[in-house]
Amino acid sequence: MTGTGEVVVAGVPGARGADGLPRHGVDRATFLAIAGARGGPGAVRLLRAGQLSKRALLLLALRRAAPEHGGYREAYARVRALQRDDPARWEEVLLRPELDAWAADCLRGAAAGEAVPLDGLGEFLRSGPGPALALECDGLRWAPSVDHAGPRRVDYGRPPSGPLAAPELAAWEERLAEAWSILVRRHRRHAPALSACVTTVVPLRPAPGGEAVSAAARRAYGAVAASLPGDPVLLALALVHEFLHVQLGALLDLVPLHRPNGAAVYHAPWRPDLRPAGALLQGTYAHLGVADFWWTEAAAGAGDGARARAESVRWREHTLAAARTLLGCGELTPGGVEFTEELVRAVRAPGAPGAPGAPGAPGASGASGVLGSPGE
Repeated sequence: MTGTGEVVVAGVPGARGADGLPRHGVDRATFLAIAGARGGPGAVRLLRAGQLSKRALLLLALRRAAPEHGGYREAYARVRALQRDDPARWEEVLLRPELDAWAADCLRGAAAGEAVPLDGLGEFLRSGPGPALALECDGLRWAPSVDHAGPRRVDYGRPPSGPLAAPELAAWEERLAEAWSILVRRHRRHAPALSACVTTVVPLRPAPGGEAVSAAARRAYGAVAASLPGDPVLLALALVHEFLHVQLGALLDLVPLHRPNGAAVYHAPWRPDLRPAGALLQGTYAHLGVADFWWTEAAAGAGDGARARAESVRWREHTLAAARTLLGCGELTPGGVEFTEELVRAVRAPGAPGAPGAPGAPGASGASGVLGSPGE
């Protein structure tokens, strides 16, 4: 991306490439807003459209790779009929978080001549992740499903805790409602985008020492996995952190921000091991959300103010250090450089007008255990 005008990334929306297929685009203003973690529901709609197209293409590729599989052929025909007759249901099926990973695995297996579980498409059509919760605070609604029964087609890096008994599900609903209230009342910049993107919460077991954990999977758009912490503030933090992982993964499906990971690895301030550039970018972006979360908690005077201030300073420094590493590594694309520079501006000026959680920003409220994902 170059220049100061409305340059677009990955083509002009609605344009067609040399192969005749339509191209998704990300306008420059939206691109920069996403980089600063302030894209809002508009950015989610754009990225969601990209996910729908990707998944539709994966299903079409499977249809062509296994033309004789009767069960898949029948299920695929049903998907096409839904696209014509019930677009909302079609979107719900295609955006089931784990359909992406299932379809990609099947396509790789079919290309290698392996037997693949193509009947899985029928399972996605027949069942859902479970009943949606009806969470509401100050007029903002969120309706996530707690997907505790499986089967798991995605590795979230931690063992799942389900299936859950009724009292455990009730505890999840209570804690999610508390976390949603925190997000709406103190983190209004993130709440509408998060509710538009995150459709599914996958319960995980806590770490062996009892610490809360959370994760997001690159090929499970719309899902956040987490253990159930005792403190709803930590669950709200986990939701923001993992939502940003999910958002960046969807952007990377449209816009290359770094070269394919090679042998080079780099220091991540929050990990003891070295990370490739792609993983470091993921972690840096998600920790922009962590730094912003604690800054907003401190500015709002909520809870343990000393802890919030200390965590805000800590994660601001860690995020800036990682961003400097990224900008110096030589592995970012021009778009990746601009993305990271905008990320740096956002973390340096959390209280600036329009910044995430800034006092006086639209939706901001008040006076003004980080949880990690695999691969960050």
